[in-house]
Amino acid sequence: MAPAKKGKSKTKEAVSTQTSASASASNTNFPACIRLLPPSSVAITIHAKPGSKIATITDFSSDGLGVQIDAPAKEGEANAALLDYISSVSLSD
Repeated sequence: MAPAKKGKSKTKEAVSTQTSASASASNTNFPACIRLLPPSSVAITIHAKPGSKIATITDFSSDGLGVQIDAPAKEGEANAALLDYISSVSLSD
């Protein structure tokens, strides 16, 4: 039989935090990639692909929001372009 894999064990505090976070998230109508952060913030999981020809949203699932960015991944250019693009997207697009 193969030896057991060693991995990081979760502390009781981390497990209880994850459990309470998932319990509060289940009370909303948002997908898992969008999380409410009290008192008035939202966290969004984004899977960014820098170096594309145009900036566009490519996917929206419970895993995250897929976004292509028209900036290279060097010296923070893609991060800045991602923030600019996300802030410019409206609900009607």
